[in-house]
Amino acid sequence: MIDHIGFEVTDLARSGRFYDALFFALGARRMLESDRAIAYGVNGPEFWIVVRGRPPAPGYGHVALRANGRAAVDAAHRAALAAGGTDDGAPAPRPQYGAGCYAAYLCDPDGLRVEVVSRR
Repeated sequence: MIDHIGFEVTDLARSGRFYDALFFALGARRMLESDRAIAYGVNGPEFWIVVRGRPPAPGYGHVALRANGRAAVDAAHRAALAAGGTDDGAPAPRPQYGAGCYAAYLCDPDGLRVEVVSRR
């Protein structure tokens, strides 16, 4: 149903370092890159960061990224924090979202919210 998702960022290089670390921990990589955009994925570009010339609105929604188990959630959270993200909810069980749900929340360098979740 979803072809791709994009976040507008203010500094492509800074945001690229954050998302490189986060997606590497989840098994994805840069698929496309230009002076205005970077796209990440596994089999094709699914998540884009794009410079638009205007700042994004912090707190604008969030994107949830699937992880393969709790260890992957923990690793992605650590990697993203080390790459300039801020904690918005440490890795923990989230039973309110279903049995087996384990998630962490971060804000990227522009304050956009990213969730890393495992449901196993």
